[in-house]
Amino acid sequence: PVELAQRYFIEGADEITFLNITSFRNCPLKDLPILELLKMTSETVYVPLTIGGGIRDVTDPDGKTYTALEVASQYFRSGADKVSIGSDAVDAVENYYKNGKVPTGTSSIEQIAHVYGSQAVVVSVDPVRVYVKSPDDTPHHTIKHNEKGPNGEEYCWYQCTVKGGRERRDIDVHELTTACEALGAGEILLNCINKDGTNSGYDIPLIIDVKKHVTIPVIASSGAGQVAHFTDLFKECPSVDAALAAGIFHRKEVQIEQVKREIVNSLSIPIRL
Repeated sequence: PVELAQRYFIEGADEITFLNITSFRNCPLKDLPILELLKMTSETVYVPLTIGGGIRDVTDPDGKTYTALEVASQYFRSGADKVSIGSDAVDAVENYYKNGKVPTGTSSIEQIAHVYGSQAVVVSVDPVRVYVKSPDDTPHHTIKHNEKGPNGEEYCWYQCTVKGGRERRDIDVHELTTACEALGAGEILLNCINKDGTNSGYDIPLIIDVKKHVTIPVIASSGAGQVAHFTDLFKECPSVDAALAAGIFHRKEVQIEQVKREIVNSLSIPIRL
């Protein structure tokens, strides 16, 4: 990961995100491999670093407990500029609605934002489409989608997931993102499970819809497979704040500079080259 981050920095990436999907919860917090990775990366990579995975209250194998704020603090001290909260954000939002949309100040989002500022708190959203024949068929916020469902459905709502997409919750993206902003999150990393690994382009209808309802930055993720997918995104949703991609850069199928130059040349969007 350190070598990849260095390569991306040299190639022109504006930010680098580490998503630690295992979280290494079988070892003490102070010994987490990701802490050393962050320290090593921050020595040679001079763009913002975001780290996600395991940002929640935890208990070490020896029984010692740490709050989400203490976990995040370890990441910040090791070189992270932002932390990305996933599953714990869904739990926080569920409690927010149960409490009548009144913040309690106890969630990981609120605590970290209070100490480090909202700009340091990213919420990573992992939704999956649930198709319906009509918006009247669900109480959830729906959108009309150009990719129809298995039975020709034109409408869907986006159900939020936790634990890397393995568990679904009865909350939609609209509810989650607006509540996270109210709790103090400063940025949304918007993924889409239906698009992950498909190389078929971003879920633009989803991104457009979320941008309509929040004022904080939204980073589009999931689905990029070629340069045209980036220009399509910024052309169809000019209000989106950034685009994230992984696999195509890992495999050197597309160069970062190639993407950025095409955005400048075809859309005249000011961008750092």
